[in-house]
Amino acid sequence: MSAPGNRDRDAAGRARNARPRDGLGRPLPRSAETNVERVPDDLEISGPEAAELGASLLAQARPFHAHEVFEAAWKTGSAEDRELWQGLAQIAVGITHARRGNPRGAVSLLRRGAGRVRDYATATGSDHAYGVDLPFVTESAESIATTIDHDGLDAVPETARRFPLSPP
Repeated sequence: MSAPGNRDRDAAGRARNARPRDGLGRPLPRSAETNVERVPDDLEISGPEAAELGASLLAQARPFHAHEVFEAAWKTGSAEDRELWQGLAQIAVGITHARRGNPRGAVSLLRRGAGRVRDYATATGSDHAYGVDLPFVTESAESIATTIDHDGLDAVPETARRFPLSPP
């Protein structure tokens, strides 16, 4: 359900976005055709599935789509894991901003996401969750943010922009 100029809404009035998007998640005109697969708005996904699919999308240089997976996990998962999924979603959006050429947004979201992942690790007393190496993710996000702050977006290597969730 949608009215011209308004955001798409489902029958319950929740925001949805049926517009096609490019590979970095930017909305395209409603009439545009694209072969970029979307993550369903109503995705319900387990923690292990979210970590695996999100890592795969990041490795494919699709951080916006990884963010959608992590967002689905935080919305449908347990309250105990919400900080982890929100942090990973923010990091994925930070990588999206870096890929889109927005250093300020990248740094802000990478640091915010790293803080959430760090808080989750502290609260759970664990260094790993669903195959995600929490200290590695935190350090990687902080490192990329620092590199962008000091040397700009071009100094971030492609391997870092694919943002692995555990060391290679």
